[in-house]
Amino acid sequence: MVKHDRKRKVLLDLAVSLDGFIEGPNGETDWCIMDSDMDFKGFLNRIDTILYGRKSYDIWGNYNPVTKASETEKEIWELVHSKKKYVFSKTQKGSKDHVTFINENIVDEIRELKNKPGRDIWLYGGASLITAFVNLGLVDEFRLSVHPIVLGAGKPLFIDMKQRVNLKLVENKSFSSGVVQLCYHLED
Repeated sequence: MVKHDRKRKVLLDLAVSLDGFIEGPNGETDWCIMDSDMDFKGFLNRIDTILYGRKSYDIWGNYNPVTKASETEKEIWELVHSKKKYVFSKTQKGSKDHVTFINENIVDEIRELKNKPGRDIWLYGGASLITAFVNLGLVDEFRLSVHPIVLGAGKPLFIDMKQRVNLKLVENKSFSSGVVQLCYHLED
């Protein structure tokens, strides 16, 4: 039996408009394309943990697609809900079901989580949690799926950045839908 000592990575994987928004001005995400070539199920099989901000968790943490949803969409959400979830909140405490709430010591909690055995960790968001993780140097891989749309307004991907973050492009893919996926690591 092979023992894997690889440290788990925190992966920021999300959709972004060409002008840098992760949501439209009214919180809409209807512009996001789920291209089958993107192999999102493959990504979900690479992780076993999802990190949410409280607002994102309230919206998506227990989301169930409508009855008319495709079998693929239902399968994706079933995979999402099978993962261990950590929610960063100033008000909710403790844990329930597959959810643990983290209220303080983000850096220590994430370092401990990364050192536990398991698959990689998906930093789902929202924007303020993403910014906190980037500012604290906790993101190992940035996987951005740039969608072929200009929203003009909405929630920006990054807010209140405290410093410049230099990245190195390690992979890029383009899909028939027009989505371009860019994968970056921190520059050494």
